[in-house]
Amino acid sequence: MTKLMVFAIFIVKRKTIMRVVIQRVSTASVTIKNSKVSETGNGLLVLLGVEDADNSEDINWLCKKISHLRIFDDDAGVMNKSVMDINGEIMVVSQFTLHASTKKGNRPSYIRASKPDFAIPMYNKFIEALRSESGCNIKTGQFGAMMDVALINSGPVTIIIDSKTRDF
Repeated sequence: MTKLMVFAIFIVKRKTIMRVVIQRVSTASVTIKNSKVSETGNGLLVLLGVEDADNSEDINWLCKKISHLRIFDDDAGVMNKSVMDINGEIMVVSQFTLHASTKKGNRPSYIRASKPDFAIPMYNKFIEALRSESGCNIKTGQFGAMMDVALINSGPVTIIIDSKTRDF
């Protein structure tokens, strides 16, 4: 096998992804330095991790998927309603640790997570796209801050989605 072939195999295996963890919540809040800065009621908490290869297509696909995801109960107790159907709220919190690599050793590496100069604009675009797609009230944490995120996970329902494989 030539060096070029090995390099090509490495590139194919190492896909970069925008990753979200979605939690159905009855309430969620963000506290920074003992001050509650954001709070939401019934709806979703979305933890967002950004990588450098992420783009507007990833944002649009994820925002549409999140907005239309049917994970809220209908009158029969079946998960048939979206956050839009229940007039829920959505809290978006940036979380670079979603891209932790634990392949080597015991200390996670965050090398795949985007640096703030790329991640902040992507985070802001994600929030605006989610607001536009869902029509929901969007609350946020503060990018880069040390946050205490509190939530009551209703169900519990937790779903992980990534934008490249579109499966987890």
